Amino acid sequence: MSFSEGHKFSDDSKQHLAQIIDNINAGIWEYNVTSKNIKWSAGFYSVLGYEPDEIECSNHVFFEHILYHADKAAFLAALNSQPPNSATPLYIRLLTKASGYHWFESTVKRYNDETGQIIYGAIINVNNYKQAQIQAAHNDLFYNQTLKIAKLGGWELNTHTMGLSLSKQVYDIYELQNHVKLSLEEAISFFEPPYRPVIKNAIDSAIEYCQPYELELLFRSAKNNVKWVKAKGIPVIDDFGKCITIRGIIQDIDNKKRKNLALESSLNLLTDQNRRLQNFAYIVSHNLRSHTGNLQFMVKLHDETEPPDDRAEILSHIKSISDSLSSTIEHLNEIVQIHTEITNERTEIDFETRFQNIISALKSNIEALDATIEYDFSRCPQVNYIPAYMESILQNLLTNSLKYSSPERKPVIKCYTLKERSRIYLIFEDNGIGIDMERFGDKIFGMYKTFHQNPDAKGIGLFITRNQIEALGGTIKVDSTVNIGTKFTIRLV
Repeated sequence: MSFSEGHKFSDDSKQHLAQIIDNINAGIWEYNVTSKNIKWSAGFYSVLGYEPDEIECSNHVFFEHILYHADKAAFLAALNSQPPNSATPLYIRLLTKASGYHWFESTVKRYNDETGQIIYGAIINVNNYKQAQIQAAHNDLFYNQTLKIAKLGGWELNTHTMGLSLSKQVYDIYELQNHVKLSLEEAISFFEPPYRPVIKNAIDSAIEYCQPYELELLFRSAKNNVKWVKAKGIPVIDDFGKCITIRGIIQDIDNKKRKNLALESSLNLLTDQNRRLQNFAYIVSHNLRSHTGNLQFMVKLHDETEPPDDRAEILSHIKSISDSLSSTIEHLNEIVQIHTEITNERTEIDFETRFQNIISALKSNIEALDATIEYDFSRCPQVNYIPAYMESILQNLLTNSLKYSSPERKPVIKCYTLKERSRIYLIFEDNGIGIDMERFGDKIFGMYKTFHQNPDAKGIGLFITRNQIEALGGTIKVDSTVNIGTKFTIRLV
């Protein structure tokens, strides 16, 4: 196979070499820097799909019509800076006659002869390989971007060596550089303390019993960001049923998890509000019906009675029922007020200031019983709350402790706050007469429920207190022992 007419090599060995190259779908070229002469082998034309006479063998044609414009800079840099004995391949795109641009691998070398400096090289069509390489890179990019969008990474644990391998995406979740090597124990240590034994037991069970797992756990990254993650592991077993590898994923599900928790909290609050509404409707129906029934009976009896003394006595009963009805309506109005005030703005409340105000308001009651009031709000001095609710809660609980103090000992009432993570607790303790929890535990917060013969007991204070606390998403529970005392634990937020 010869070079095109007018561009023949004089050296036989080069001619034979050109023929070999032509037969392997490749071509060679030569450029004389001094004379500016350029030569292409017949194979050079062939790999581009041309016959030798179809296009001009020139720098202008090559750089302006064949070489892809974006590859010119790289090709020129290779021509101008290539070391004499280097054969580093360069990938360029050349325009073929029939199928557009193809990728070619081009090597560039140089030498000097009597005519000047010669630059020469070969081009080989590597389009299929390069296209496959580009597609693979695209697939890798697509895969990595998908994992990044999903905030998901893979890991693998060799159960023989206990060596742990983590993908780049897992390092992103950990917020670590991916050159940091983590042991299994170190990887587990990033989970919040309550969840570390959970994930460790799951991994141990996967190794010993080949049990897969899928968990949602609270995690703290290297940059101290707390987030919810999904950890999933699947054992890989050998022919004897032994776990040799655990493969799994870790996924950042923080946004979704927190939305679900908020939705669950809202549903629980809605369910609780619906329960309280039904209870309120029952109370209204029962209490008002009882009063109105009695009132109607007494009015009818009054109309049918003639002796003035008997009528006067019946009228006094009517007045008593009327007063009771008025009191009931007032209590119901207080309950309604709780739900109308729930939209009021919360403000920062200082516990000590509010509690001292309540103590001042109940000073005569405290002094009459010679009661000791102890309080300590140092562990959580303030809370964001509705002021009217907080005053009502403090007053009802302090009044309750004074009302049910034991006649056998001096009353000692303790009030203090606690803070556990984001939870704020208000604690009330007394050494009063206590409540029989087995008999009355499920009725303590009921309306008009009393458990002692105290004439001042109306059974409305604790009912209102619970409604105020629960209306703002809190809880109240009671622990009590007869003749020992009572403890109320209130989770405010």
